[in-house]
Amino acid sequence: MHTLTIPLGDGAAVSGLLQAPRSPIACYVFAHGAGAGMAHPFMQAAADGLAERHIATLRFQFPYMERGSKRPDTPPVAHAAVRAAVACAAREFGPLALVAGGKSFGARMTSQAQAIEPLPGVAGLVFLGFPLHPAGTPGTSRADHLSKVQVPMLFVQGTQDKLAEPGLLRPVVTGLGERATLMSIDHADHSFHVPKRSGRDDEAVMKEVLDGVARWTQALTAPRG
Repeated sequence: MHTLTIPLGDGAAVSGLLQAPRSPIACYVFAHGAGAGMAHPFMQAAADGLAERHIATLRFQFPYMERGSKRPDTPPVAHAAVRAAVACAAREFGPLALVAGGKSFGARMTSQAQAIEPLPGVAGLVFLGFPLHPAGTPGTSRADHLSKVQVPMLFVQGTQDKLAEPGLLRPVVTGLGERATLMSIDHADHSFHVPKRSGRDDEAVMKEVLDGVARWTQALTAPRG
């Protein structure tokens, strides 16, 4: 793992963390959630686990997090950061297949950027807890832009996620057709925590999540014979 600087243009830049195993099958451009940056324990655990599964990661800070602000960037600013991170990953890894996405806010900003204009070289999107609606305010309007995304998408969602009620999310994913896949994680909340009564712990849940992401990514990037 090593740190790098990702230029945004106009002299601005954000920090990044690149983590790569030997002979990776893909690189995941991995955006953080609204309340925690790229070094959060969840982000680190996911990057470590993906490296073990032969997937490189490029984590990066959104500009507001780089400044130490608690107020997330406006969508255009966040979209520009996603695009800069994807371009950085392409420079670092050359022809290696790219996937993009992230946790919660990072997932939504990446999908919006892809919907507005395809991210160069990105073969698919992986969402770890897509925030379909605010907690306590069910709705699906945050998914309206997904119909414009034309690359495969993987939604990894806890069945107890208060930001994506399963009864609302399932029809959204179904409506996207074959390019969308839903991976439901039993008993997990938006942070992929599970209660003790579930008979599992967070480590087991993380393994399930990352095994699923690795399988999907491998299938996506495998050479077509």
